[in-house]
Amino acid sequence: MTERATLGVAVIGTGKMGADHVRRIHEVVSGARVSAVVDVDAERAKKIAARIDGCTAYTDPASAMAAADVDAALIASPGPAHEAALLQAFEHDLPVLCEKPLTPDAASALRVVEAEQRLGRRRAQVGFMRRYDSEYMKLKSLLETGQLGRPLMLHNRHRNAASPPFFTSSMLISDSVAHETDVTRWLLGHEITAVTVLRPTPSANAPDDLQDPQFVVFETDGGALADVEIFVNCGFGYQVQAEAVCERGTARIGDGHAMVTNMAGRWGGTITQDFVERFADAYDREVQAWVDATRRGEVTGPSVWDGYAAAAVCEAGVRSLTEGGRMTVELVERPALYG
Repeated sequence: MTERATLGVAVIGTGKMGADHVRRIHEVVSGARVSAVVDVDAERAKKIAARIDGCTAYTDPASAMAAADVDAALIASPGPAHEAALLQAFEHDLPVLCEKPLTPDAASALRVVEAEQRLGRRRAQVGFMRRYDSEYMKLKSLLETGQLGRPLMLHNRHRNAASPPFFTSSMLISDSVAHETDVTRWLLGHEITAVTVLRPTPSANAPDDLQDPQFVVFETDGGALADVEIFVNCGFGYQVQAEAVCERGTARIGDGHAMVTNMAGRWGGTITQDFVERFADAYDREVQAWVDATRRGEVTGPSVWDGYAAAAVCEAGVRSLTEGGRMTVELVERPALYG
């Protein structure tokens, strides 16, 4: 990549997440500009490109990546399209930020790992944005000090007001619990070795045939246990919480008590309604960190190995959901490229 004062970014996929990243790079992030947008819906891409000076609309990711004013790619297309886009980015030697999931399954994720290994250096960062959330960052820093002693358990809660109409029971694991999979590995510094998914009676608010909520238990190679309550039709808002239980104390994040009001015989606060609102700062911080590192010629943040590990854990979780019982997680040996 030719170094530029301003990084030209091709945003691939302009749905809800991609459009928000276009806005973020155009209005919030410094050191980068949106030089291309890509979407299979040509009219949608053209409408978005028309709002940004010097931005070109494409329907083909490879064409955008080959453009002279594109220095890096941000992949926000649906998960099944990620592998092809990543491999194209590697062919053009472009640094890339890929939204999670890296790919929808462990086999394709491993192919991406192997392709990056052949390059001999990291080119991709995976969009596990919770690592950039201020509360998660504080919890990670506290655990690393050792003040609380060895982590024994990690309790996670992940709630959505309502699930989209296309959501399936397995997507509660592959699309939602994928985040807890990554933060469990990141916070504890452990690999997840086994997954058990338990199925309480579905909520009356869940659509027909949707197993919601679910209760997921992770076992780790460091001897810790982590659980995840995933409830995507809770009805009242979007909540993400975590509590680390350690040998000498506990630490909890996500209570959302930035402001508590007292009025008319009631006390309380507000609950965010979706992930874009709850993690807006984390997304800003994530993309800015990616841009800064890319301009320095570096790749930091979650790696494609992290994406592969999350995919393998989620696959085991889906097997546990559908077949019942405890499922072990099978990972290949971690390549030296990923530490």
